[in-house]
Amino acid sequence: MSADVKGVLFDMDGLLLDTEIIYTQVTQEIVGRFGRTFDWSVKANMIGRPAMEAARYLASTLDLPISAEDYLNERDTQLRNRFPACSSLPGAQKLVRHLHGHRVPIAVASSSSHEMYRLKTRNHQSWFSLFDVVVTADDPAVGSGKPAPDIFLVAASRLNIPAQSALVFEDAPSGLQAGIKAGMQVIVIPDPNMDRARYRQATQILDTLAAFRPEDFGLPPVESQPE
Repeated sequence: MSADVKGVLFDMDGLLLDTEIIYTQVTQEIVGRFGRTFDWSVKANMIGRPAMEAARYLASTLDLPISAEDYLNERDTQLRNRFPACSSLPGAQKLVRHLHGHRVPIAVASSSSHEMYRLKTRNHQSWFSLFDVVVTADDPAVGSGKPAPDIFLVAASRLNIPAQSALVFEDAPSGLQAGIKAGMQVIVIPDPNMDRARYRQATQILDTLAAFRPEDFGLPPVESQPE
């Protein structure tokens, strides 16, 4: 671990906001009509990847009688109705407020589109407004999605910090690889259903953001008070 951290980059889905359960419910409703099951053996290889890439994997793996494009159109219609009700994950709000309060540069680097980002954060603006930078997958500066490093490099650049001085928080294997390729330290908080062997290259593996110790990376420690 390096203590030379100048800024922190956060993935969003499954890390800051509990949206993955919504993705799972909607996808199962769609594939269930065709007698298919969307379980973690499939989801584990989709999580964190760009939408179309993940949809093509789903359609191929489950041999769906609909195209990836049709699946996405139906899925996104349902997601738009459900995302505003998503909740924050343990430790997320407290850590973001803490870093902002200590003037540590912070950014969101999400594989979501900007439209979906707005829907997911609609009822969380009191703390998402604290981020200095937000980069989404459809940002013109992002050439390729995770596991390519582009989105993290763009976020670090907009925070005006060197890539090697950025600390990334992720939950997905593709996000871990993106951070490593960007030359950054990566802390992962995997879903309990994920195989932790897929995160061997992480700087740290934690159960929740609440377990993070900023002082281990040269950042101000979190005060011991409830979120």
